[in-house]
Amino acid sequence: MSPENAELRKVGLKVTLPRVKIFNILQSAKEDHLSAAEHHLSAEDVYKQLLEQGDDVGLATVYRVLTQFETAGLVVRHNFEGGHAVFEMATDHHDHMVCTQTGQVVEFLDPVIEERQKKIAAEHGFEIVEHSLILYVKPIKKDDK
Repeated sequence: MSPENAELRKVGLKVTLPRVKIFNILQSAKEDHLSAAEHHLSAEDVYKQLLEQGDDVGLATVYRVLTQFETAGLVVRHNFEGGHAVFEMATDHHDHMVCTQTGQVVEFLDPVIEERQKKIAAEHGFEIVEHSLILYVKPIKKDDK
């Protein structure tokens, strides 16, 4: 059994050709690209890659499969600045910085920030179940002196 088939079955999804093809696109985006922006794919990005590969999968199917993957915990949906959803394979927790001028996405994990968030929640009588931190940033302007 191929790894993608095993992953789909493990989360209770029937193995279908569209699911396998979409899973492979998301998985290869995660593995092949160093920049965060290159592995945060919109449904349209996935659809374009399917078309480039000559696969006959409709855009509505892509949306449906991505929603199924999200529900199953295979992917995480983000709604960054600009409003459209992008997806990435579910991995270890990390936070994001999004440049408001270029749309560049930078992933980061800072243990100090993570601990501070836990402490703040505890100070208010809570424990963190899940969270997402998105910093919207812009480049620092350098003086022309």
